[in-house]
Amino acid sequence: MRIVSLLPSATEILFAVGAGDEVVGVTFECDRPAEARSRTIVSTSALPTAAADRSPTPAEIDAAVRERLQAGADLYHLDRDALAGLQADLVVTQDLCAVCAVDVSEVHDALGFLGCRADVLTTDPHTLAEVWQSIRDVGRATGREQAAAALVAGLQDRLARVREQVAAQPAGTGAAAPPRVAVLEWTDPPFAPGHWVPEMVTAAGGRSVLGTAGQKSVTTTWEQVRAARPDVVVVAPCGYDLAGSAAVAQQLLATGELEGLPAAVWAVDANASFARPGPALVDGIEALAALLHPGLGQRPDPAMARCLRPATAPQEQGA
Repeated sequence: MRIVSLLPSATEILFAVGAGDEVVGVTFECDRPAEARSRTIVSTSALPTAAADRSPTPAEIDAAVRERLQAGADLYHLDRDALAGLQADLVVTQDLCAVCAVDVSEVHDALGFLGCRADVLTTDPHTLAEVWQSIRDVGRATGREQAAAALVAGLQDRLARVREQVAAQPAGTGAAAPPRVAVLEWTDPPFAPGHWVPEMVTAAGGRSVLGTAGQKSVTTTWEQVRAARPDVVVVAPCGYDLAGSAAVAQQLLATGELEGLPAAVWAVDANASFARPGPALVDGIEALAALLHPGLGQRPDPAMARCLRPATAPQEQGA
């Protein structure tokens, strides 16, 4: 089978279920595992990219996205010539977010134009349960049902261990109520999290005070962020690695958007374990549990999360 993956999470899933050798095409964002970078690149972005002297700001990226969407322009370019040369049997794409990858309608149009009879598997997960199902779907489409089932079972076992560890914290080390957590999926403008992210907070033993599980992320205001009274602010801008998230978080602290909040401020590798609906979400949940519950005696992986500011005063728990 010759497989083209049009989103990074699908690439991670394909390699995780043992179909990596059959992946022949990927997007410019498919960087995990590292060997995925050796595949043919079939899609690129029309959004602003880093220049030699500076990277685009979150506000500039947001403005470019809104401008192109309002104009009906594509955010991603599908290289039809590259796709034609790959002679794909299976194309894995998504119908979840127009800002995240090539639109599924463009995929079907391109395949029809090229006369390619490849099967198209479209994933559209909004919750953790749907992410696990998408792994099973990829396993079924690639003839690796057993590997996919084993992968999902292992991920669910790890989640169960996180819940057990949080529940078993030694007396006096845990919060009286779940820590109040504000995850920021974007910062200019601020976005409250949606989809699986609020579930990740709950699975890690926290209470998400922004956004709604299973729904789209939505714009919010800094007044609403402050009014939510989080104990912890997690800066996780979609598309950013840890260094990028940390730089954004430092900017928020420097410009005063979080002024008046005594909450701890953490930056996380959003690309690796928060924004992409794949197996690495469990890595993100484990990191959240470690940073939310110091009583566990586990520090989050420093490659995954970084504390930019500790809590500056005891927090009132629950409400």
